[in-house]
Amino acid sequence: MKSKFFNLVSVCAVCVLLAGCGSSREATKGEAPVRQAPVVVAEVPGGSPGSLAEQGTGVPGLGSATGMAAMLADIRFDYDKYAIRPVDEPTLKTNSEWLKANPNKKVKIEGYCDERGTVEYNLVLGQKRADAAKSYLIKLGVDGKLLETVSYGKEKPLDPGHTEEAWAKNRRARFEPVK
Repeated sequence: MKSKFFNLVSVCAVCVLLAGCGSSREATKGEAPVRQAPVVVAEVPGGSPGSLAEQGTGVPGLGSATGMAAMLADIRFDYDKYAIRPVDEPTLKTNSEWLKANPNKKVKIEGYCDERGTVEYNLVLGQKRADAAKSYLIKLGVDGKLLETVSYGKEKPLDPGHTEEAWAKNRRARFEPVK
């Protein structure tokens, strides 16, 4: 019991230390800095080191089915675009590893936009963003039957502000577990 508790505490400590890590990529003019979710590496008793998504630790938030939302990170999009940015490819790869390690879990990919443009235009753009993320995951080997897409357009902003920084946060695809 002490060993399991110690391993849990060690993993939590690594998570806390890595939580402050951000991307080294510099923001370009008019673009908010992008932060990538850290990939946590830990030693599993009787196993080899690997990402927690691959390990299936059974600890909520650390590779277990109940921690799915914590393991799946959002990706961002450039203004008026739905192409996957190179900076988001590692995030999608990490998400795909978790999905492949948990083949009986379904995920809804939600497409979002900033407040600019009409409701109709942003619903279409949000759908294209969700579909682009789904296609990318399928190319990485994820079973497409486990992925569904939906667009919320500009209707559910992450940041209600009216600035470039707020708009950049709102242009995203979110990965939500389906219960």
